[in-house]
Amino acid sequence: MEPLEPMNVIVGPKGRVVLSAPLRQALGFEEGTVLIARVEDDRLVLETRAAALERLRALYDGIPREVSLVDELIAERRREAARAERDLR
Repeated sequence: MEPLEPMNVIVGPKGRVVLSAPLRQALGFEEGTVLIARVEDDRLVLETRAAALERLRALYDGIPREVSLVDELIAERRREAARAERDLR
């Protein structure tokens, strides 16, 4: 994708933001495209659900599929609870 020149985006009535045609075309946004908005540092980030899912998958890419993060978390919490119980004695 060819980089676009920075352009102003204005917050209008009721907090609405309109993305110009060049921005929408560059990103493949069509009417009805659902975007996820999040604040990252002091920036507003808009991304599609597919892009958000891909970003999250990349975060956990190094974890083998056979490892259950839920089971790992439960085991860790149980160890912490056992340690806390021993400390109370």
